Amino acid sequence: MEYLDEDITALPMRDILNRLERYLIIPSADEWTYIRELRNEISHDYPLLETDVADRESFKSSYENEEPHDDANFKCCFEKYIKDTLPDELSDAVIRLLDLCGLRKIDIEDFTEDMLYDAEGSCTDETFTESIYAISTIPIRCEYEYDSLLENQLNSMILAIFGLAKHMNIDLIWHVEQKMRYNELRPKLNGKRY
Repeated sequence: MEYLDEDITALPMRDILNRLERYLIIPSADEWTYIRELRNEISHDYPLLETDVADRESFKSSYENEEPHDDANFKCCFEKYIKDTLPDELSDAVIRLLDLCGLRKIDIEDFTEDMLYDAEGSCTDETFTESIYAISTIPIRCEYEYDSLLENQLNSMILAIFGLAKHMNIDLIWHVEQKMRYNELRPKLNGKRY
């Protein structure tokens, strides 16, 4: 926008995105807004302490040991032991990315053990915040550095989240399954626009 001599300093982000779409710099302002909201959702700073790992395991085991798991009790147990934990937030990010893939009719590739191992290894020398930052900036880096398709960007983000979860010993598939069951019991969109 600076190259077009337009002063955008006082414009809301939505207006900037609309202009970028109009100039064909980005494919869709709505899609960019969705990805931006998603990035904001998963970019919370969660400090990772050794006690967090133990607590995380106790959440899952306490939840699994509590019976029965009919819908009402499931919702209560989920909210007591899982809701708003780091694994829950990661599973929510994966679900949102998969929803976007479904919306755009994008097939996600199967991740091999080697791919997951490499994704996990990329987190080894990073803090949690650095890992989340790397994941949340994949769309920007892929688009502008590699001219990568949205399909590749979403694949990379999902793989990176699974790699981070594996690095942190989080059973992300289990958490995604629990989150999906919980979401089925909630009102549609739970008051959100997305």
